[in-house]
Amino acid sequence: MALDYHDGQRELQDRFDTRRLADRLGDVAGTTFSDELAAFIAARDMFFIATTDTHGVPDCSYKGGEPGFVRVTAADTLCFPSYDGNGMFRTLGNITVNPNVGLLFVDLESGSRLRVNGHATVHLDDDLTASYPGAICAVSVRATAVFANCRRYVHEYRKVSSSPFVPAEDAEPPVPDWKLHPWFEGTLAADDPAHDPTRPSAPAIPIF
Repeated sequence: MALDYHDGQRELQDRFDTRRLADRLGDVAGTTFSDELAAFIAARDMFFIATTDTHGVPDCSYKGGEPGFVRVTAADTLCFPSYDGNGMFRTLGNITVNPNVGLLFVDLESGSRLRVNGHATVHLDDDLTASYPGAICAVSVRATAVFANCRRYVHEYRKVSSSPFVPAEDAEPPVPDWKLHPWFEGTLAADDPAHDPTRPSAPAIPIF
């Protein structure tokens, strides 16, 4: 099976009599992307990624971009850009010490979900990064398990608009206003666009 189950998972499967179901689902999970799955991924403008550090401490992050920002580049590999963020590098930093990742793609209109587990690599200053306008680096993931999920608990949503901060080839994204707050003075990178007084800014949505 593409999905291997450890003792803790097996214990719960037996407790709730779902071992047969889990084995059937494990049998149909794959390690490659069909044309249909590649098209599903290419149509997404967001996904979630889970990483862990060397001590097994987890972290989960949202990644967004324009449709097509996640690309299937080989039968078992996908890649995506990493844009300017808050500078903590929790996702990328975890990948450099523990390449095991879990990705979740969701179509919030239909409820369709796709999970991808794999081994990730951070690409700095290479052709892959250069292929993404505005990216500071790129990440490739070699899949070890690719499988769909039940959609029944996914609430239905409609997209209102794209984020103005997503880089585009023909336009510079605005500076988020949180970077202009006095509290961050002296903390931003020397080449951060927030230092350019001619760069337009746009309000950022409060996190609370």
